[in-house]
Formats: sequence, structure tokens, C-alpha cells
Amino acid sequence: MTKLSVNINKFATIRNSRGGNNPDVVKAAVDAQRFGADGVTVHPRPDERHIRYQDVYDIRKIITTEFNIEGNCQEQKFVELVLNVQPHQVTLVPDALNQITSNHGWDTLKNRDYLTEMIAVFKKAGIRVSIFVDPVLEMVEGAALTGTDRIELYTEAYAREYADNREKAIAPYVAAAKRAGELGLGLNAGHDLDLQNLQYFAHHIPGLDEVSIGHALISDALYLGYENAIQLYKRQLQ
Repeated sequence: MTKLSVNINKFATIRNSRGGNNPDVVKAAVDAQRFGADGVTVHPRPDERHIRYQDVYDIRKIITTEFNIEGNCQEQKFVELVLNVQPHQVTLVPDALNQITSNHGWDTLKNRDYLTEMIAVFKKAGIRVSIFVDPVLEMVEGAALTGTDRIELYTEAYAREYADNREKAIAPYVAAAKRAGELGLGLNAGHDLDLQNLQYFAHHIPGLDEVSIGHALISDALYLGYENAIQLYKRQLQ
């Protein structure tokens, strides 16, 4: 079954808006595990507007399920954090400084040499590497040339188009997933997946190893409860 990694950034956003330590981000990670998540994802940014670098160190001390750190490897501080923390997986995302949220994948052809160099750094440290890519065959093929273990398909376009024509929306993702499998790449996915569109996506994408979901799941948790929301999302993946 496809694994569910819960992105807990939104807990940190709420905490930072008020100061103090409520909600407790480390407890959010512990509870994600306790409530059935297969992993925990964090995405620290240079301005620490949600997850702080210290949060990442604190979470690593208690994590028992898979720990995934997302971020921009063009930030040296991020590279040092990942190497120090030693998560199970690092997901490389081409975020610009002060970007609100991730909105595109890597150009794996233009950035092939750079990605190859950075991926080697993390793999040498024993960390599995995934890189964020759009569902474009050339980008998937370029990713395979960098030495990455996995790719993460950026699913915002699928989520946006799902209500109008789900068959059309998912078609490029199916093609990208099949090509990734042919090239021996593991496959993750994330961005704007929710209770309405997740099941259809998971049931049609071959070889889907993991989805990372934060904003929608935490938003649902406000109404449904944290444990219930995690279980509902896991059911969509069965």
C-alpha cells in the first residue's frame, strides 16, 4: 500500500503566529505516528516562518517512523541540517527565497550537473533522495540521469483540474509514473492532494510509494480531529 507521510508544517505556522509552544510541533510529529501515519514530513525554509531548524533536530530525537525533510539544497544551511539530522529521506525542492509554497519541479535537464553533485552528497551520507518534478516525461528521464533514488510528482495541476475532467487531469501523471518505473525510479507524490482527489490518484498511478500531505489533512483535522483525518486519508490509499 502507498505510504502516507504527514507534513506538519501547519502546526508550526499556527504556533509561530502566537508565540510560545502551542501547538507543540514535536507532539504533532509523535501523534502523527501514534495515529497511524507511515511517516512525518517537514519543510524548513530559510526564514523559519513555520518549521524551525531546531524543530527538525527535536523531531529527529523522537521519530520512530520515516522522517522526510523537504527543502532547497541551494541553501547551504539546509544541506548542513540534513547531513546533521540524517533523515530517512531528503526531498529536494527548487523553492525561491520567500516563496509561499512549492509551485514547480526541477528542470532536471538544465540542472542535471548540479543535481547530480548534490544528490551524491546526500547518498554518500546514507540518505535516500527524492527530487520534485513536474509530470513531464523529459523531466522524469532527466531525473534518472542524476542518480536520485526517487522522484516526487508535483500534483497541483492534477488537483486543480480534477473536478472538471479527472481522466484528463491524471493522464500525464500516469505516463510519468510508468516512465519512472521503466527507469527504476521510486515514486512519491504531493501537493494539494485531499480526501476528494486522493483515492482516484492512488488507484491509477502505478508504483506509487508515498504521498506527502499537509495543508489539506491539517485543515480537515480542524473539523474531523487529527487521528480521524489521518485514518481517513490512509483509507483512500488502500
